Parts: sequence; structure tokens; C-alpha cells
Amino acid sequence: MQRILEPGYLSGYLPAFVLGMTLAINAAAGDTAAGQQKSLACNACHGSDGISINTLWPNLAGQKTGYLEKQLRDFRSGARQDPITATQVKALSDKDIVDIAAYYSSLSGVPADVPDRH
Repeated sequence: MQRILEPGYLSGYLPAFVLGMTLAINAAAGDTAAGQQKSLACNACHGSDGISINTLWPNLAGQKTGYLEKQLRDFRSGARQDPITATQVKALSDKDIVDIAAYYSSLSGVPADVPDRH
């Protein structure tokens, strides 16, 4: 224990620690392109741009990744209830959830302009 407290003893481990943390963070990051493909069923309620057209359904675009992951896991486990969403997420893997959350969090949350048809 005394050696650990010596100045400079732990500094040799710092680069390995930083590298390990960087790899862990990147491994947990979702694939937004895969998430876009996996989220196609979500478009019916939450919109193709993550902006819902119905006030009963939340906007998913721009939400925090961790929040989206938790909500999807809660729907999948039954901790959060909604018959439509639960049916859609029950077969999702953890990787699917991470990818879908990454996709929706990457969106701006600003509705796309609707072209004027006149």
C-alpha cells in the first residue's frame, strides 16, 4: 500500500487506463446507420425524422442516448407499459437498442420543412 502512495507510481498506468476507457466507450457506441434501418417500424408513430405527428406519442429525435436506451429496455422487460411499443421492442437485442438510441439521438429534433404545394 505504501508503494502505491509514492509519487509517480500510478503515472505509468495512466495511459493504459485512458486507452481502456476509450475502447470501452467506443464499444458501447451505437451504429446510427444500423439504428436507422432497425427503427423503420418506429416511424409509424414517431415519424421518419423522429418527430411525432400525434401529441400522444413522444418525439424521439434529439433525446439523450442513455434515456432512449433505458426506455426501450424498460418496454422490453415490461417495467414500462405500452401495448404497441412493447410488441415492437420485445425481440430487440441489446445491440439493436443501442443502435436505435444512437440513431434517434443523432437527429436534430427540429422538424423538416414541408414543401409548399401551392
